[in-house]
Amino acid sequence: MRLTPAQIDTIKSTAQAVLGEGAQVTLFGSRVHDEQKGGDVDLMVEVTQAIADPAVLAARLSSQVSRSMHGRRVDVVLKAPNLMEQPIHRIAKQEGIRL
Repeated sequence: MRLTPAQIDTIKSTAQAVLGEGAQVTLFGSRVHDEQKGGDVDLMVEVTQAIADPAVLAARLSSQVSRSMHGRRVDVVLKAPNLMEQPIHRIAKQEGIRL
């Protein structure tokens, strides 16, 4: 996994600040693979409660994590009971690493 322990802590704490204490974060995509270089940070954040305004919350989390990582691009996918499951959710679950 190509994230430092400090980056992992920042991602987790930011996700919990934006989405609540129960937020579970999974890293997926190119950052999971040590042999690859570059790339954005792909995150799936799961919560157990319904989310109002998911686009706003995803954008807020993405921008806060991006700033903490010196402008690195961060893509956020949210998973909640009131949101339709998409193929990207299954990919993240299968290939990702829970932080």
